[in-house]
Amino acid sequence: MNAKRTCQRAVLVFLIALVACNQPKKPVQHQAQPISKPADTSVKANAPSTVDTTLPALKPADTTAKTNSPAPANQQALTLPVLDALFYEPGFAKQLKTQLGLSNDKIAQLRVAAHASLRELSEDGNPDTASATAANERYQQRIKALIGADKAQQLLQLVNQRYTQGVGGMAPDRPNFVPTDTRIVVNAPAFRMDVFEKGQLIKTYKVGIGYPEFPLPAGMRRADTVIFNPGWIPPDEPWVRGKFVPGRKVSAANKLNPLGVVKIPIGMPSLIHGGKPLEKIGHLASHGCVGLTNKQVLDLVPIILRLGQSNLSAKTVRELEKKKRQTKRIKLPVPVPVDLRYETIVAEDGGLRIYRDVYERGTNTLKNAKAVLAAYDIQYEKLSTQEQSDLGVALGEMNRDAQGREIAAADSLIPSKGGVPASKMAGAKKGKVTSKVNGQTDILVTVTALQGKGYPAPVALNEGQQKRPTHYKQLSKHHNRRRHHR
Repeated sequence: MNAKRTCQRAVLVFLIALVACNQPKKPVQHQAQPISKPADTSVKANAPSTVDTTLPALKPADTTAKTNSPAPANQQALTLPVLDALFYEPGFAKQLKTQLGLSNDKIAQLRVAAHASLRELSEDGNPDTASATAANERYQQRIKALIGADKAQQLLQLVNQRYTQGVGGMAPDRPNFVPTDTRIVVNAPAFRMDVFEKGQLIKTYKVGIGYPEFPLPAGMRRADTVIFNPGWIPPDEPWVRGKFVPGRKVSAANKLNPLGVVKIPIGMPSLIHGGKPLEKIGHLASHGCVGLTNKQVLDLVPIILRLGQSNLSAKTVRELEKKKRQTKRIKLPVPVPVDLRYETIVAEDGGLRIYRDVYERGTNTLKNAKAVLAAYDIQYEKLSTQEQSDLGVALGEMNRDAQGREIAAADSLIPSKGGVPASKMAGAKKGKVTSKVNGQTDILVTVTALQGKGYPAPVALNEGQQKRPTHYKQLSKHHNRRRHHR
């Protein structure tokens, strides 16, 4: 089996593992083959405890909305694989009945269709080249066929109310918001995860993000548990046979365990977890999660434990890591906020970096660029002619999907007249710049007025290749200080 096929199969393993690790004690009954119970039976379904599930009444659906409009950047795209994961959260099906008024039969049909969609993500497929717009439209049409357009719109609204409200009072209030507190910030289009401590950026990781069929959501979440050596029990699915024995636990000691050596739940349907091969870092690589290599996640663990005020010593952590066949759940005394973002236009010292619109949400527009500049008290009209022209070229280049087609309407962009050709700009490619969907493509536009302003540059960047740094020494010092003050 070639490397590409092996990698695709590993990704599929993770999709089922994601659902399995959030399965309640009483499995949901599907007409399709059900997924077996997780090996880590002590781990409860990780619904975000900070989200108020008592939601206001849903507004009537806007039936005039275009079906092919890009999904808003701050919304969860509702695909059938995402819906399948949500069905494993206690209370979700009941909410469909009480708030949407769906009958038991309709809920059952949705559940079966959602679970059956997992089979479409087969090892023979190629999710790296999937179109986010096409995936969203395909799934939305199937949901509408089951429950109608009005209910489908209300379902999308319900999911976004429930899973993107986040941690109260901590949501960013402006573009490129730089935290003044302690939190983890993940910007999906940048494939970047930053760790802030008391307003200081202390660590940056390059990460993998969700495929278009299972995108990384946006909104405030929290990490309150670190799970060492998560196990996985393969389901009785056709793609499993011959590779794993259905029903037999796969421990973290197995390099093919898709969860890796550590998983950190951050609210359905997402995790921060290891197990990703190095070649997937910086690319579309997961199903609704933040993916790291095992080395990266082991580098992150002591930082999370320290920020979460755990009294676990470095020695204990190392011992937990060595016991590959023993799953251990560590509850953090203080949850660490996780800020999931979708920002394709980011101000940085001396320029605007325009990232590829990986989920095709139509975010690379002049309106959004002006909003980012305004957050730093800069008026677009006062930029030089060259800067305006370069920005127009960059927005146009990054406003293309995997086939080179425009995402946002052309009239929302800046006409590029006499500017620097895209082929001459940093990071740009001629023609279909996004034709390589699994690559991180961006363009830096120089803006003189942004000198000394903007979101901070990466700090101690971990791209998955570094050796284990000195964080365990820091954890030991932190542990000793806590013991001294007791």
